Amino acid sequence: LVTETWSKKMDFLLSVIGYAVDLGNVWRFPYVCYQNGGGAFLLPYLLMAVFGGVPLFYMELALGQFHRSGCISIWKHICPIFKGIGFAICIIALYIAFYYNTIMAWALYYLLSSFRATLPWTTCNNKWNTPNCTHYLSTDFNVSWTDNSISPAEEFYIRQVLQVHLSPGLHQLGWVSWQLALCLLFIFTVVYFSIWKGVKTSGKVVWVTATFPYLVLLILLIRGATLPGAWRGVVFYLKPDWRKLLTTSVWLDAAAQIFFSLGPGFGVLLAFASYNPFHNNCYKDALVTSSVNCLTSFLSGFVIFTVLGYMAEMRQQGVETVAKDAGPSLLFIIYAEAIANMPAATFFSIIFFLMIIMLGLDSTVSLSCFLETLANEFSLNEFVFSLCLLSLLFLNLTMCTKSVCKIRAGTTRFCNDVQLMLGFAPGVFWRVCWVAICPCFLLFIIGSFLAFPPEVRLFDYLYPFWTTVLGYCIGVSSFICVPSYMVYHLVTTKGTFKQVSLDRQKLQNTYFNVSCQV
Repeated sequence: LVTETWSKKMDFLLSVIGYAVDLGNVWRFPYVCYQNGGGAFLLPYLLMAVFGGVPLFYMELALGQFHRSGCISIWKHICPIFKGIGFAICIIALYIAFYYNTIMAWALYYLLSSFRATLPWTTCNNKWNTPNCTHYLSTDFNVSWTDNSISPAEEFYIRQVLQVHLSPGLHQLGWVSWQLALCLLFIFTVVYFSIWKGVKTSGKVVWVTATFPYLVLLILLIRGATLPGAWRGVVFYLKPDWRKLLTTSVWLDAAAQIFFSLGPGFGVLLAFASYNPFHNNCYKDALVTSSVNCLTSFLSGFVIFTVLGYMAEMRQQGVETVAKDAGPSLLFIIYAEAIANMPAATFFSIIFFLMIIMLGLDSTVSLSCFLETLANEFSLNEFVFSLCLLSLLFLNLTMCTKSVCKIRAGTTRFCNDVQLMLGFAPGVFWRVCWVAICPCFLLFIIGSFLAFPPEVRLFDYLYPFWTTVLGYCIGVSSFICVPSYMVYHLVTTKGTFKQVSLDRQKLQNTYFNVSCQV
């Protein structure tokens, strides 16, 4: 059991908010919203949040707080044969850390490049630019935009930061970019010193990393609202297209967005809640933090699209033409270019990319969850903990190359556990969601992704088929832990199948210990 606790209640709330409010809120929600009917998308988004995301969010907080265990050790209190799910969560957290650390390394590169009077992605006279580089705004009367034109921001991202032009494809990775490698090393150093003393340090770090992005979003929102053409972006963002609601893809995107935004099932909420006092009102915490998350996504849409409206006004193009890119490209190309053409561009560039680093740093608590869970499970000391981080760094350097389970004795027992903690049991709504709606919600997401795999491309480069196969293998690498541990548990544990799978004596002893603790 976890014996350490948060120093203050606000440390926990800011940690959860910082984890849930991540890069996806800034770049993915606005893009998904306008792609799926604008204001009409808010209806399926809210429905998926109420009936899917928030109940799972609440359940994970309650489980972690009651059992005071991480994503591996908690299964001995629930159903020991499914302990492999905990190991699968750790592997997924590892992959998430790779992704977010790489994004933060890119953002750090942009941040360091911002400390100059003229931002390097503003002009076309740099060594990485091509003859097709075109810096075009409505004030440039002698410049015309053609089908072959490429913005200086796009060339800076592709040819200077990623340097993808030096490799013909994934079959030839090329050398590690030493600039990005140094940025990645610095990010890992910051991550290490943010989590090396557990919640005592991470609980203090989030006072900066979780609040600073909101300050920057507010500044960018005010600045964006005062730019010419900002209203065009807002109208494009919110104009409802009710016909979109008749397509399956809209509901799939809403389910996926709310799931990956709130982040249940990744073990982080379990870890955070395990440090709470036993009688902490996790029900209220779940409602508050999930509401803040959804409102932040909605606010980020205004921040992004006021600037996209400005870019459309300056280029004398439609907003849909300017907003053609999604994901990281939306931040590192479109938004970076918009900032470069604002007054006081250096200041806004610095605070914007610093905000991206802060958002990524909060989300990298998944790495903390992964390592602290293993440390608690196998009693790793700080030296081994450091070695784990170091090994993760070397694995992550490859990114710099140029190329629902039965709850103990059922829902009734779980609701009794919640009543023991909070003084009241979950209502009928929550029970129905946990038993029926949430499993359907998850199956809908998984089934849709398997049935309609996304096309993987980077601009004009279409990734080969073997990369899709590799992606599925990476996904299976986490899932394979579940049946593998089942076999291991059945082979190494004596008794009948029912005794082995549930290990009731341990469950009864655990419940007795928790009751004595109360």
